[in-house]
Amino acid sequence: MKPIQSLIAFVVLIAATGCETTGGARRQAAGVARETVVAGIAAEPKGAYYVGRRYFKTEYKFWGWVRRSGEPWSTAKLVVMNERNKFIPDRQAGKPGSDNNVEYKLLGEFSGDTIYEPASNGFYPEFVLRGYEVLSTNPGPIYRDSGATNPDRRIIAQPY
Repeated sequence: MKPIQSLIAFVVLIAATGCETTGGARRQAAGVARETVVAGIAAEPKGAYYVGRRYFKTEYKFWGWVRRSGEPWSTAKLVVMNERNKFIPDRQAGKPGSDNNVEYKLLGEFSGDTIYEPASNGFYPEFVLRGYEVLSTNPGPIYRDSGATNPDRRIIAQPY
């Protein structure tokens, strides 16, 4: 093998190894972050409240994911909020989507009604909001895809 070909082969080998290490480190960090989320859920006090994660999408009119306290995100429902008693935080602030990916303690209940959201051509349960409290403005990841919270992506990611 000529010296230049040997150098190119060496650089390609190092680059490939470096990519794997970076990907492996990224996967390991995601796993640790996921474990932290699961541990946080296990430590939640049980009660008559829900936990919601705002999932703002520019094109859609649903609010986000809601689950019972102490239950995993995989049980969460993507909901449309009924604001007859209380405005959602971003509307109250006059800044639509400003609370994307913020986690809340929610007071309220599911009405039992299903609401049609035309942009996604989906039917979502209605949650009647009575109150909320911010739990975290920078919560741990609940989606496999790191771009899931991008408001301009039309993909609806499921939490795990």
